[in-house]
Amino acid sequence: MSVFDKIKVGLEEAIAYEQGSLEAKTTRLSVMPVAQYDAAEIKSIRKNAGFTQVIFAQYMGVSVKTVEAWEAGRNHPEGAACRLLALTKEDPQFPIKTGIVVR
Repeated sequence: MSVFDKIKVGLEEAIAYEQGSLEAKTTRLSVMPVAQYDAAEIKSIRKNAGFTQVIFAQYMGVSVKTVEAWEAGRNHPEGAACRLLALTKEDPQFPIKTGIVVR
């Protein structure tokens, strides 16, 4: 099918949808809640990945002081940092596999 034909089919489907003769194709997604991590879990995730606090901080995009505070329980990661921790906890090789950290 040519690009023109694909565009034509798409436009015909849009018109049919507007006229009510075609139901829209929908996909339902669910987003899992953001996990929370305590000091011991964060240190464990870092060590399982084989990182120093300096490398881990660079990987996470935060300062070394922030990693120290997380691991001491004085502060807690939020949002995207927790998502990155979850991915790294699931697969300690994630930082290497994705090319974020290069050996």
